Amino acid sequence: MRTSLLGMASLLVLIACSEAPPPSTTATGSEPVVEAPTQTETERLNAWFDAKFEEGLKFSPVQQTFLGRDTDQDKLDDFSVEAMDEQLAWQRANAAEMQASFDYDALTPEGKTSWDIALYQLADAEASVPFRTNAYVFEQMSAVHSFFPQLLIAFHRVADGEDMDNYLSRVIATERAMDQLIARSKRNAETGVRPPYFAFNQVIVEAEKIISGAPFDSGDEDSDIWADAKTKIQGLVDQEIIDEAKAEQLRTDIRAALLEHWQPAYERLIAWQKEDQPNATEVAQGVTALPDGVAYYNERLANQTTSQFTADEIHQTGLDEVARLRAAMEAIQTEFGFEGTLQEFFTFLRDTKDDERLYYQNTDEGRQGYIDDATAAIDGIKAVLPDYFGILPEADMVVKRVEPFREQDGAAQHYFAPTPDGSRPGIYYAHLSDMAAMPKRELEVIAYHEGLPGHHMQIAIAQELEALPTFRTQMRFTAYVEGWALYTEWLAKEMPGTYQDPLSEFGRLGSEMWRAIRLVVDTGLHAKGWTEEDAVAYFQENSAITVGQAQSEVRRYLVLPAQATSYKIGMMKIQALRADAEAKLGDAFDIRAFHDTVLGGGAMPLSILEQRVNDWVASVEAS
Repeated sequence: MRTSLLGMASLLVLIACSEAPPPSTTATGSEPVVEAPTQTETERLNAWFDAKFEEGLKFSPVQQTFLGRDTDQDKLDDFSVEAMDEQLAWQRANAAEMQASFDYDALTPEGKTSWDIALYQLADAEASVPFRTNAYVFEQMSAVHSFFPQLLIAFHRVADGEDMDNYLSRVIATERAMDQLIARSKRNAETGVRPPYFAFNQVIVEAEKIISGAPFDSGDEDSDIWADAKTKIQGLVDQEIIDEAKAEQLRTDIRAALLEHWQPAYERLIAWQKEDQPNATEVAQGVTALPDGVAYYNERLANQTTSQFTADEIHQTGLDEVARLRAAMEAIQTEFGFEGTLQEFFTFLRDTKDDERLYYQNTDEGRQGYIDDATAAIDGIKAVLPDYFGILPEADMVVKRVEPFREQDGAAQHYFAPTPDGSRPGIYYAHLSDMAAMPKRELEVIAYHEGLPGHHMQIAIAQELEALPTFRTQMRFTAYVEGWALYTEWLAKEMPGTYQDPLSEFGRLGSEMWRAIRLVVDTGLHAKGWTEEDAVAYFQENSAITVGQAQSEVRRYLVLPAQATSYKIGMMKIQALRADAEAKLGDAFDIRAFHDTVLGGGAMPLSILEQRVNDWVASVEAS
């Protein structure tokens, strides 16, 4: 799942809940007085969370758009350090108010969980403050520079002329937002913190793509943003929502804004990247080589895993898991009938690009075939979900190719959540520019991870949990979210009709191996002095991915320290919780109830999840 721009704006610190109950009303004349029912402490707390959620959304017009709202559609977030300070002060004040106004002991278990998560978020935000200048602002993974066109093209909803006026305002506002981000990047550089050399190249290339084509140059083709604007305007004309005069005014104004605000902003970004790149080390280094790097990496490990494992503990866990998975892969290799070493089998799978059993053709037909087959795999899972889950998602999902301006050969697939109101489905995005990086053996496992029963299942259900405070329906704790998706790759093996081909099962093992390798490589790069070449070689020794994929992955870990460790840590925690529940409950264990317990509270830190599952087990034992 893609790390998004929202992390840059600290949007996930928002505190909120479902709509507040109506106030009591007093009738006039002879009509009786109607008193509202007495609220419980949890209901009072939830009503308070409601108000705070609405307050918090004012910090982020982008989050409002992601939620499907049409409010503040003419604005972008404030990305300045001052805005970060303001949001943190707001969060501190909220925590103090909550603790002074409500009685924790009087809350229901769900109310206590909401309280605990809110305070966990504050502690997490406080822990990150000393390291604000350690995080990279511009790099190839979070790709904040590519987010602005993506926001307008994929998420800015257009139903009338006013929405296009807002589109125009956001084109103009991009200049201010970009300048704020550049200022933060320069501030970081002054402290000696800048991303590896390769990240500059990717940012420059993608930024240049965004301002290539009309109206930015004399090329015959329109840029993606200009083509999108014209398409949206023409759609309103065709629907007779606006007339041609309004359409022409919009075209003129947006074209001018692109040339006068959008293009100069991206040109300043490109100029800054080219100016600062010579100061970056050509040999990529882990973050521990940078100022306060050891403490920063430890903070990142705790933040991403929501656990207190040390780098050494995570590294050793990875080594143990790699050894276990290699043995399982060797068994599949034998079943497939390949004679030779596992390393030779990896080479066979990597290099036999013309074998249609192994790869799709690198053509438009091959790309459509991938999308069709991924959709079919997800549809197949839908039929058996009721046997494993009591709670099912209502929101739909689709499989799409990544937009050309941000597509990267061999980059990881990712998922975007649906809007809570269902107006936009969940989207599983696939990078299909190089089909040699998308082997058929991995299609099923990625579809299950990104779609059902993985990310879409968990995130859509969370957004649809009406009994929970809204802030809990919007949580994205990485260890929980990615741990769940990786757990479901393994869970899908229990479901009928999955992984029928030995190569698909090898693909599943390869996906889990990938995440086990991450534990070794991420800690190796950032805590043990590994080089990029060391990390790529370790990937090649223990998996069938291509050199390009391995390099893309390693470069991901270099710019997003610790993020990649969250997957396997989260998966292993959920597996351990399930194994413990099965051992304690025996025949009383219900897989549907277990999954509903895990999913029914939204994303949460692993320590809070553990307590939630333990409470469920105790309740079953007592019944």
